Amino acid sequence: MSDRRKSSVEEIRSRFDQDVERFSNLETGQSATVDAALSLDLIANAAVKVSPHASSLLDLGCGAGNFSMRLLQLPNQIADVTLIDLSQPMLDRAKLRISESTQIQPRVFQTDLRDFRFEDDRYDIILAGAVLHHLRTDQEWELVFQNVYDSLRPGGSFWVFDLVCYNHASVQQLMWERYGRYLSELKDEAYRDHVFQYIEIEDTPRPLFYQLNLLNQSGFADIEVLHSNSCFAAFGAAKPLK
Repeated sequence: MSDRRKSSVEEIRSRFDQDVERFSNLETGQSATVDAALSLDLIANAAVKVSPHASSLLDLGCGAGNFSMRLLQLPNQIADVTLIDLSQPMLDRAKLRISESTQIQPRVFQTDLRDFRFEDDRYDIILAGAVLHHLRTDQEWELVFQNVYDSLRPGGSFWVFDLVCYNHASVQQLMWERYGRYLSELKDEAYRDHVFQYIEIEDTPRPLFYQLNLLNQSGFADIEVLHSNSCFAAFGAAKPLK
């Protein structure tokens, strides 16, 4: 990643406002991410297994609602769903999909997750699907992970699927080339270049082990890596019972 100016929150919001359809497919997930459908399924199943008595769900950066939708398709006791996202059109689509397929009427908040008012001991499951890579500084990363931990009830769990980077430049180059081939085969080289361009100006991903260490530092236990392929990883952890 270069040091060029990153997109503002408003610029990122504008792009997502115009990209609702691509984020509304449970069969493919967000196709620009590697193994999206697999990770979607793994996270949903892990969440209900680790927190089987969950009644409340928070979806950070919910997009069109794929992660919540997949989880709610499984046997569960969830009756309370909160969705947050930068994009109002994304929130509208996620709320509609959930309300049409369940009896749940989600609460929705159009906000940046850095500005969201987390409530202590409020949720049983928190999801973050392809959103944390928008965080910039170490302070932001540390604050969000700690807020998530504090907002979970004991026994609750936090699950992440996201873009990751690598510490060693040669490994980063290797994985970036593999991701580039994936995007070219998915569509074409122009699409690859388009995805790389918006990642360059919008995203600041962190290594997987950086995020696993943050989970540990925040107080989480039973930290698990569900899947890792190229520049993407699915992982999570539980808040210990008191």
